[in-house]
Amino acid sequence: MKHFRDLALTTICLSLLCFPAQAQTALEERVNRLEALMQQILDRLDEDEGRLSDDEKMLLEQAETIVSLKEQVEEASDMMEATSAEAEAQSIEIAALKEIGQLDLEIPDKGFNIGKVKVNYGGYIKTDVQVTDFSDGDPFGLSTIINNFYIPSQVPVSATGMGTTDLHINARETRFFFTTQALVGGHKVGTRIELDFLVSTDGNEVISNSYNPRMRHAFFTIDNWLFGQTWTTFQNVGALPENIDFIGPAEGTIFGRQPMVRYTKGPWQFAIENPESRITTNTGGTITSDDGFLPDFVARYNHKSDIGSFTAAALVRELRLENETVDASALSWGISLSGKINVGEKDDFRFMANAGDGLGRYVGVGVVNGAVIDENGDLDAIASYSGFGSFRHFWTDKWRSNATLSYFKASNPVDLTTTGVTDEVYSGHLNLLYSPVSNLTFGGEVMYARRALESGLAGDMTRFQFSAQYGF
Repeated sequence: MKHFRDLALTTICLSLLCFPAQAQTALEERVNRLEALMQQILDRLDEDEGRLSDDEKMLLEQAETIVSLKEQVEEASDMMEATSAEAEAQSIEIAALKEIGQLDLEIPDKGFNIGKVKVNYGGYIKTDVQVTDFSDGDPFGLSTIINNFYIPSQVPVSATGMGTTDLHINARETRFFFTTQALVGGHKVGTRIELDFLVSTDGNEVISNSYNPRMRHAFFTIDNWLFGQTWTTFQNVGALPENIDFIGPAEGTIFGRQPMVRYTKGPWQFAIENPESRITTNTGGTITSDDGFLPDFVARYNHKSDIGSFTAAALVRELRLENETVDASALSWGISLSGKINVGEKDDFRFMANAGDGLGRYVGVGVVNGAVIDENGDLDAIASYSGFGSFRHFWTDKWRSNATLSYFKASNPVDLTTTGVTDEVYSGHLNLLYSPVSNLTFGGEVMYARRALESGLAGDMTRFQFSAQYGF
């Protein structure tokens, strides 16, 4: 009887795991029939006790066992439903945190547990092959970032018109991240550390191509609070186009990572972030200053609907410089509107529009500085506006393309900055991507960019780029 009980319990539990709805319905019908049969046998036993056959006695024992098993299975089913509901609630919560930016980067559905701590890891390996033609000079060198990805301020401009063409192959965008999630003292606590090799200058291309890892993100969250380094709250990462180039429309986007303290409540986010000022001298040079005691203040609102997602953000900060000859400050402000609009079933249009006074390093990867020193030793904030638009179209489930246009314009006081600073930059990107499976992508992209100075001189670059990327 014990073997029969164990076998029946195992069979029923496996059936529930494989086909929970159907198995439970079939089991209930069978148990109901057995209960009716058992009741008939018990009624007969009351009428004529002791005259049951051996087969009837065995059937009675089996029926009693099945009824007992039914009760155990119902208890197990209740536990499974509770566990499933808890997991679903946690999944919904994580998705909501991602949507509002509390969890800034994608967390994979994998990992392992260490005690009550959920540990995840992931990243990708990416190889880029770039052929770049510059119309006015050669910017390549060990410390030049533009040989890894597009930086508007590093497009060469000269009066010679002598161009160069370069081939560059690298795997430096490769990255790795490590996250944890846990309940600590009744509070939701998460952590993230992320590394890549993109802009380190410790290696060379002579023999080893060895590069040190650099910290991209390092933060922890506790309930609605975030402490550490991650994307600035002023930037909407979700609006960035799917370009092969690391940033893509660099001159038209807010872009930066820095230390901060951020609070998130529903669709609202408020943050104080690390301040840093880049000032243009009256000879056209640049001074980087971390003077002052006020942080950068950012407020942001996120909205999602059936037509897409939208973000509005505002920045207020103080630009300050204190040295032997200058002790001055200027108020800087900026606004950014961005989002992704769904087009049809799979296509989308992504956009961003920015404007402000003294945005400086926050826009265009520092294409112009935040302020200039005037003749009185005060700081004059430099106004600018910028933006991009990008349309993504799926040709098939595995093939897609992105077409992107981006623009930046500065209002430099040329009597102070001189005419050697950037006036405007624009770029266009067109690519074709192929993903045979979801985590493997091959693609080709052509990009054209042009930078013009206040003097009227301009230079351009054309880049053909192929990439192969595997996510894990």
